[in-house]
Amino acid sequence: MFEQILAAKDRLKGHANRTPIVTSRTLNRMLDAEVFFKCENFQRVGAFKFRGAFNSISLLSGDEKARGVISYSSGNHAQAVALVGRLLNVRATIVMPVDAPEIKRKATEGYGAAVVAYDPLKSRREDIAEKLRAAKGYTLIPPFDHEDVIAGQGTAALEMFEELGELDGLLMPCGGGGLLSGSAITARAMSPNCRVVGIEPECADDATKSFRSGQLHQVSHPSTIADGVRTASLGKITFPLVLKYVAAMETVSEQAIMEAMRFLFYRMKLVVEPSGALGLAALLSGAVQPEGRVGIILSGGNIDAAMMAQILSA
Repeated sequence: MFEQILAAKDRLKGHANRTPIVTSRTLNRMLDAEVFFKCENFQRVGAFKFRGAFNSISLLSGDEKARGVISYSSGNHAQAVALVGRLLNVRATIVMPVDAPEIKRKATEGYGAAVVAYDPLKSRREDIAEKLRAAKGYTLIPPFDHEDVIAGQGTAALEMFEELGELDGLLMPCGGGGLLSGSAITARAMSPNCRVVGIEPECADDATKSFRSGQLHQVSHPSTIADGVRTASLGKITFPLVLKYVAAMETVSEQAIMEAMRFLFYRMKLVVEPSGALGLAALLSGAVQPEGRVGIILSGGNIDAAMMAQILSA
């Protein structure tokens, strides 16, 4: 599948931002390691999700594009599909939970997508999207369980290895596993000795349980501030990829996530949403012990002002 990631890189050229990689001398001294942050919070729509959305939608046939696309997301994938739809003149419909962050819902609507709200305590987003797909003839662009989406997400890590060379470790958040599996495939090809670790909140640890048991687990409606990783489980495609290519899965507390966000904001002047701070949270809390050169993908920076203010002032 690495060939698909390389092809996605060419497809994204001139459309996705090649996001910067930054460091912190203070953090390196604290951890006695070299830590490099890939700032996908500076990607279009403020998250890595633009990569997978553009790659997958651009590969649709003319007829599929004319009929439109549908997806489901709590926010970042929703925004990405909406923007790509606008760029490629493809009508987009997004199924979003009623408790999705307001900033993400407004951005999705602002890019021109039709938003269908649902109550996650009463309905499954997959069921709603399937009914609409069958009725309207839309093409489904799922948030993670799709080879073209995974290939697009893998280009973030590809850029890291192109710029930095080999790494000893690579940390990133895990929701449905699209970014994690795409990045791990890239790491295996470009830095075979790199230890790839996925990070989840303690209360949303479905992927960690699945990884350690070899059986797919689900966690429904986890009460984590990291809304980007509230996915109930890994997918049929991403689960075996995670088992094959990922070295470990670890979890962090809600407090650790907030502490990482505060470090990124006050020390590095970076606005990062809770999901995006999971990798740093794992290092600061000791869930992962850094060794040598470690890469972290800051997956996004979309967070409501009220929540950010509350976290920063805690």
